[in-house]
Amino acid sequence: MHTDPLLEKPEFQEEHLWTKLKNFALSAGKDVVEKALCLYYAAQRPDTPLWAKTVIYGALTYFISPIDAVPDITPVLGYSDDLGVLVSAVLTVAMYVTDDVKQQARAKLQTWFG
Repeated sequence: MHTDPLLEKPEFQEEHLWTKLKNFALSAGKDVVEKALCLYYAAQRPDTPLWAKTVIYGALTYFISPIDAVPDITPVLGYSDDLGVLVSAVLTVAMYVTDDVKQQARAKLQTWFG
């Protein structure tokens, strides 16, 4: 189990992230899933500071939230708001999205997308 205090916050529930990613990976698309995974793995790094983890968990919480600016069931545009939030977060914490983090995300993508 994680000891990160941000993971204990009720707003972010790790199991909801994995459930959404597994259930909606194909409909969300590779770009959305890759950004979410990069953020998640960056947050797991002990050298990622609290401010960056706050940005990351905020973006991931938005991603898993059933309340969206654009509902995920909307064809074509459904995940565009999620992608925008995730990209903004990745750009904000880019220095913590290391090559190792990207490799972890690619490995997980490979298992889901082939």
